Amino acid sequence: MKIALMDSGIGLLAAAAAVRRARPDADLVLSSDPDGMPWGPRDTDDITARALECARAAASYGPDALIVACNTASVHALPTLRATLEPALPVVGTVPAVKPAAAAAASTGGPVAIWATPATTGSPYQRRLIEEFGHGADITGVPCHGLADAIESGDERRIDAAVEAAAQRTPPGVSTVVLGCTHYELVGTRIREALRGSRTGGPVLHGSAEAVAAQALRRDGAARQPDAAPTGGLTVLHSGRVSALPGAALVHAEGRLLAAESAARG
Repeated sequence: MKIALMDSGIGLLAAAAAVRRARPDADLVLSSDPDGMPWGPRDTDDITARALECARAAASYGPDALIVACNTASVHALPTLRATLEPALPVVGTVPAVKPAAAAAASTGGPVAIWATPATTGSPYQRRLIEEFGHGADITGVPCHGLADAIESGDERRIDAAVEAAAQRTPPGVSTVVLGCTHYELVGTRIREALRGSRTGGPVLHGSAEAVAAQALRRDGAARQPDAAPTGGLTVLHSGRVSALPGAALVHAEGRLLAAESAARG
């Protein structure tokens, strides 16, 4: 089996690693767009055009499913991607995990924070998610200025500074955090530590990687087989060009996992 993932940059690594853990025998195609990133400041038509180019580049490798591992692309381009590629290629979008986070908060009684890009925080899209899935939970949007760019750069000082700045904007006592950008899942440990305070373990983080990986396998009719032989290959595309994982990917555990397994298979 073969699963493709697309994003403007390395935010797709979290979902790719989740697929790899679930199916070590799956071939992966990672299609990103360093020539056009970041997508966030672009308008809907531009985002859709860039996302469609990324998706078509990945589709040319014959995957069984495509994960749109990007919140921005899922918001703006998912209908076009599905209209263009389905039913031949199932397309799985990414939605911030507001629903499970609100359900978890209902049992703990604590407030919820949604860490997202400044463009997403307070947007009609995020408000709709809260209205539909928030179930009355105390939810605060936290704009994370520069965090996705810092993660993309691989500069650990920039990452730590951006995480700390967002932590300072997060209301005290938050027990649950939704990671509303796929990049943020790559630094979940840093986020939890920055928000931990005097509590043991810190808040519960809710990302989307595991859910979209599971959905891609379901759409392909495949089951989880974490003990399968680690035979899956890795193809990396940068704006359609065959490339290698960027150096910034190796700053993160997910990137190192993919790189190490690819090297081991020669």
